[in-house]
Amino acid sequence: MAEAGERLPKRDPQAGPAARAAGRKVLVVDDEESVRELVQLYLGKEGFEVISARDGQEALRMNGKHRPDLVILDLMLPGLDGWEVCRQIRSTSQVPIIMLTARTEEVDRIVGLELGADDYVVKPFSPRELVARVKAVLRRGSMAGEESETLSFPGLRIDRVRHRVEVEGEEVHLTPTEFRLLWCMASHPGRVFSRAELLDRIWGYDSESDARTVDVHIKRLRHKTKASEARPFTISTVWGMGYKFETRPPAEE
Repeated sequence: MAEAGERLPKRDPQAGPAARAAGRKVLVVDDEESVRELVQLYLGKEGFEVISARDGQEALRMNGKHRPDLVILDLMLPGLDGWEVCRQIRSTSQVPIIMLTARTEEVDRIVGLELGADDYVVKPFSPRELVARVKAVLRRGSMAGEESETLSFPGLRIDRVRHRVEVEGEEVHLTPTEFRLLWCMASHPGRVFSRAELLDRIWGYDSESDARTVDVHIKRLRHKTKASEARPFTISTVWGMGYKFETRPPAEE
């Protein structure tokens, strides 16, 4: 929705980006009408269908009703805040979530990531950057479903086409970002990935200021898969360099 007298950008039906975005639905959750309108303006130009909510309760209703392909979620919402909305969405859905936050404190971003958000953008933000983040998250999700590959290790099985991870025969539920991160490293056992490389491969950008994003997702991935020295696979920290996935033979009794 644009302000009175302002025209929405015309859509070119032959445009590549708009054609690729056609049918993709994005839920924008923010209590500021100007923010919702701005995001809708830019996403609409790219061919996305945009629905919006002004508070947490409405966001949960809209998410259940419309089943969006991606959620853009402001953390500072009246009543039910963004952290609780993220937690409740994650309890029933693995839809990608990009957080919007006006807070610059690192702990706020970390809490959101630990609750299962896939990415974050700090206010005030560039609308073009936000659109790029949306495209990157959705593109990575689409690419993950194109290949019918499976990785198998002792105690661990990763099925890419079904987006399923099993640890010792039990299914483990990962967010899309956690799955891509595990797949990326497990596809190259023993290889060390720097934080910058993982940011580029998984999130689609490289910024030293966002390196903690990788750390938080690695922590969640270790916890969910229980990857540790007690198991035949682990995600190891290589100090000063990054992380690597590695397997080891079962310990001798």
